[in-house]
Amino acid sequence: MEKTAKISFKNILTLPVVVAALGYFVDIYDLLLFGIVRVPSLIDLGLNPDVEGTMILNWQMFGLLLGGILWGVLGDKKGRLSVLFGSILVYSLANIACGYLPNFPKENIAIIYASLRFIAGIGLAGELGAGITLVSESLPKELRALGTSIVAGFGLLGAVFAQLTVEFTQDWSLAYYIGGFLGILLLFLRIGVVESGIFQKIESEKQISKGHFWWLFTRKKLLIKYLKSIAIGIPTWFCIGILAVMANQFAAALGIPSLTPGKAIMWAYIGISAGDFASGFISHYLKSRKKAILGMMGFTIIGVLLMLYGPNGSASTYYFYCFWLGLGTGYWAMFVTVASEQFGTNLRSTATTTVPNMVRGLLPTLLFAFDGLKVNIGVIHAAALVGVFSFAVGMYATWSIEETHNKDLDFVELP
Repeated sequence: MEKTAKISFKNILTLPVVVAALGYFVDIYDLLLFGIVRVPSLIDLGLNPDVEGTMILNWQMFGLLLGGILWGVLGDKKGRLSVLFGSILVYSLANIACGYLPNFPKENIAIIYASLRFIAGIGLAGELGAGITLVSESLPKELRALGTSIVAGFGLLGAVFAQLTVEFTQDWSLAYYIGGFLGILLLFLRIGVVESGIFQKIESEKQISKGHFWWLFTRKKLLIKYLKSIAIGIPTWFCIGILAVMANQFAAALGIPSLTPGKAIMWAYIGISAGDFASGFISHYLKSRKKAILGMMGFTIIGVLLMLYGPNGSASTYYFYCFWLGLGTGYWAMFVTVASEQFGTNLRSTATTTVPNMVRGLLPTLLFAFDGLKVNIGVIHAAALVGVFSFAVGMYATWSIEETHNKDLDFVELP
């Protein structure tokens, strides 16, 4: 058994793994770019970074929610590769158009910006789910966690590259152009990738129903697994969407002169990247997805408490805690892998693609609760209460969901 694992390690960096990692790198670059350039781009366009900024971010997240369904179903009906090609084309063109925003009519610029981020969101929704599904079905079962961790660990560095690109160019529109053209270039690399063998087995079998999204809501067993899969990821976007993206709102309450959301996002994603690399090895060592995720959640909770209520009087301390939270929520790839392993081949792409985007799509709900609570109790306590909810549902779902370490994925969901 040990010898087989060593041979597999030599072959873990297969073309699907490399291409999925590069694709996710560009995906994260484009996904987080609006959060990084939100303030300067909206000021340049004559808009309010908090009012219109929240509205535009919500539209991007709504696009992710709808796009997750679209690409997920397409991945089960037409194949994983169709999503890898189609999604990156959509969000790359949308990001190139975002770079052209200074030339659009100023009277409708908020609506135009929101529309482009909505379209980008639809495209961005397909990348991770399709990549994780393809890698999960292509690698030996004992190495799935390691392969998906490499995909996410490298891919999440796209957020760091986005921040550095903005700092280097000092031009938010150029940063959008760069993200768009990187995606177009990646399309050519994907030509050599082959379809998942597990999917090919059922592709021509018309008697097997594929990509039925509503099965996830109309069948109790599937619905419970689906909701738990979503809940596991909620703490990750609480940390990113509130504590990092809205970092500037915490400055005054913590006695810090100023905080830059772009830097908070960058440090959080450096941590997430390191955490994602580590999570696969932790899961492999513990022979358990659940133990790895629960341990990382516990580590994250300590970081949240220290960030909000511990010694914190400088921007550098806040950014350090962002790194800490990123390191703890670096189970992102593991959480998506768990979702992939819960469902049969004929529903796997639908579930794997929609689950992370349902989590992202819940961010407006978390922001709505945060914005409503902070009016009466302030940003610190408001964030803490939203955090209590996020971690409570996340930990319960992780504890109660099926353990999928070394699970055979060659099965289908029956009508």
